[in-house]
Amino acid sequence: MASSSKPSATKPSATRPKSPRPGARPAKSGATPWLWLVLIGVVAAAGVIAVLATRQDSSDTASVPPGVEQTRPATITGTALPQLPDSGTDPAIGVAVPEVHGQSFDGTPVNILHDGKAKLLMFVAHWCPHCQREVPLVVSHLKENPLPDGVQLVAIATSTNSSLPNYPPSAWLEEVQWPGETMADTPKYDVANAYGLTAFPYFVAVDASGKVVARTTGEITMDQFDQIVQLATAS
Repeated sequence: MASSSKPSATKPSATRPKSPRPGARPAKSGATPWLWLVLIGVVAAAGVIAVLATRQDSSDTASVPPGVEQTRPATITGTALPQLPDSGTDPAIGVAVPEVHGQSFDGTPVNILHDGKAKLLMFVAHWCPHCQREVPLVVSHLKENPLPDGVQLVAIATSTNSSLPNYPPSAWLEEVQWPGETMADTPKYDVANAYGLTAFPYFVAVDASGKVVARTTGEITMDQFDQIVQLATAS
């Protein structure tokens, strides 16, 4: 995975494909009234398509084995990270991440601790089309380029909603053969909130001392993925 260029902290890009988290505050816009009418028409059409897609996917909901839950309780200690800004310096760089005692879909303990291990955390939502493209890309990349020994890889399934497409997340992540651990967030998205999530997919790289070295949202290239891995394992 080594790269010939020196890695630098990854910043979010306004043009990078990503899905805003539910309830995210919209950015201000200087659009003219006629443009708003066009946008309203486009949004309305997209809404009809989304409803139809949701109905179709809901009818094909995968069966869930007994004991598997799509959300799980989590105990979080430490100070929550600030939200990732749209641009500029990330205020969380160099800040210790909150520790999390959580669970996988089947109740298996999954923890994010200050345990001397570098970590790569990927927050995903089952209904997010960018997550649906990015997760298989990461899975395929890691088959050919495994993470260095000792790096903890965790997918956190959050913003789960049974009325939205590609539900349940447990079946989706199993189908794509996610190679790391999986953590089911709480019904109120407590883990995502503690890590400052603003959009999907959301990557957080943590070094062995438990501090943030990079955060970014949206679809990224595998070269960028390798760069944030390098940042996490540099020390």
